[in-house]
Amino acid sequence: MIRTFVSRPALFRATISPFAVGSRLSAQRKWVSTEAASHEEVQLIRHTGADQGILTLVLHRPKAKNALSRSLVSDFRRALEEIRSDREARVVILRSTIPGVFCAGADLKERATMSPSDVERFLYSMKTAFRELESLPQPTIAALDGAALGGGFELSLCCDLRVAGPRAILGLPETSLAIIPGAGGTLRLTRLIGPSQTKALVFTARRFGPIPALSMGIVNDVVESGSEKGVEEHGLGYERALEWAREILPNGPIAVRMAKRSIDHASSVDPMTGLDVEQLCYAQVIPTEDRLEGLRAFKEKRKPVYKGC
Repeated sequence: MIRTFVSRPALFRATISPFAVGSRLSAQRKWVSTEAASHEEVQLIRHTGADQGILTLVLHRPKAKNALSRSLVSDFRRALEEIRSDREARVVILRSTIPGVFCAGADLKERATMSPSDVERFLYSMKTAFRELESLPQPTIAALDGAALGGGFELSLCCDLRVAGPRAILGLPETSLAIIPGAGGTLRLTRLIGPSQTKALVFTARRFGPIPALSMGIVNDVVESGSEKGVEEHGLGYERALEWAREILPNGPIAVRMAKRSIDHASSVDPMTGLDVEQLCYAQVIPTEDRLEGLRAFKEKRKPVYKGC
């Protein structure tokens, strides 16, 4: 049975008209203004207008299919540092603009030129980058419009939510190369879908598409395209990720951050400690102006306007 974890009725569909999405893609390019910062192989886009508060973190290493090299990981970490200190950022989307690929995993060509000590230093930097992504205070969404394999799949597992486009291909194929996932994949995937399912995927090095990923609970939402000609499929996952971001955006930003912190602790501590952490996080929202604004808006029967304070 296919499971989905959505609240808005329009998002309960696993399929959507590709022409409708394509028209929204064109419309968005026309009216949404953005401010972009470049870190060479990583680009950071700050949306403005109605989408202010949404940040899109773009992997952009087209010649190597976004393979995780030393330079890309370094750029990625600088962008994450910028995001972490951005008080205006409410939701972060991680995507690729390269057709057919999200992230191809480790740069094996570069890896072959490294000494054992170089490999050790690089793995430490990559794992640190993944932890920094996972620990961002803002909600994060991975838009999977293409292959996310090995380290690329592990990267997506560091996000809070994952949305898959029609061309998404996921998997941890490391055992086929006589190695194992080395950037937290065995831990994060086990927490997500359990040890038995994780073992099945890792032992077999199986690659799978968006619908199996949805049924296993690996992705939160899927966009399927039809067979009509002329439909631009790359970017459909990103468009759906934007819908999720826009649903999160109006909510109290401090409350969302505290909810993320509480939920993240819930999976790694005993129940009593988890309840204590939840109470500590709840205490952080009590003195906020946003909480009072929520009460006023409820009483006045209007939409609240939260400022993150």
